[in-house]
Amino acid sequence: MTVAVVILNWNGKHLLEEFLPNIVAYSKEATIYVADNASTDNSVQFITTHYKDSVNVVKNKSNGGFAKGYNTALKKIKADVYVLLNSDVEVTKDWLKPIIKQFKESANTAVIQPKLLNYKKRSHFEYAGAAGGFIDFLGYPYCRGRIFMSLEKDTQQYDDINPSIFWASGACLCIRSRIYHHLGGFDEDYFAHQEEIDLCWRVHNLGYNVNYVGASKVYHIGAATLREANPTKTFLNFRNSLYSVAKNVPKRFLLPVILIRLILDAVAGIKFALELRPIHTWAIIKAHFSFYFNLKRMLKKRRESIGKTTRYYSCKSVVWQHFVLSRNRFSDIK
Repeated sequence: MTVAVVILNWNGKHLLEEFLPNIVAYSKEATIYVADNASTDNSVQFITTHYKDSVNVVKNKSNGGFAKGYNTALKKIKADVYVLLNSDVEVTKDWLKPIIKQFKESANTAVIQPKLLNYKKRSHFEYAGAAGGFIDFLGYPYCRGRIFMSLEKDTQQYDDINPSIFWASGACLCIRSRIYHHLGGFDEDYFAHQEEIDLCWRVHNLGYNVNYVGASKVYHIGAATLREANPTKTFLNFRNSLYSVAKNVPKRFLLPVILIRLILDAVAGIKFALELRPIHTWAIIKAHFSFYFNLKRMLKKRRESIGKTTRYYSCKSVVWQHFVLSRNRFSDIK
């Protein structure tokens, strides 16, 4: 089984300087690539000068974001498995071995995520994916080890292999190349954020599994490209979540889910305003305008996406359970 570790980069020379040595040292089972999104900070020169024998560079002509960046680069990379790795991730010794083993032993496994821990607070899970992702009935994402901003401490409670997570984090997403290309890769209309949820949803719609492998461990900084306080991130997260709903939620649920989301997203906007963060309120409003403007396009894609998965959700409302019932751990979610 051939494996390609592919790191998408845009003006991240400082991250490559910090994390590439670790990735090169601990990824002997794979060929390493940096897919560069037309950086202007000498990232490519740094790689060709210091890693010309151990890291391959694939140059994209423009910065098309996370989705288009990977789609463009992966057309040029041949491997059985792609490991899509953020440039702000520290890997650990033998991290690839349990992932490769799981792919070999489970033919129905299309996607795998390792344990994702916080680089800055190493005893805790990291927001972007923790120990594997799920969504509720309304399409809101949460994780084993992370409910909204509540992060669990790693006490080896998720050192398992879970063949039934719903989505794998884009910070470190391992996928069989033939399935990636069969699905057309990430949806480029997302640009960045939550495109991995849509991709995994479409993987489920084909009848394949998304796995979590806790024996593989990596550390993620998170928000190295867009900070949590950035309104662009708010815009993309709210809009792209609605994109995934429109494309993938079963028909009988689609209208009520969108209507309820409109109400709850409005509540989130009011909350931001009360917190004196009106720029985020405006980002949510813009997200909805963008969603409705592009709804026809999403519904057209829906005909290509919808498939075998009808029970996509693991709970009715993680919003209710967390914000109203104060349930902060995955084990408390009913």
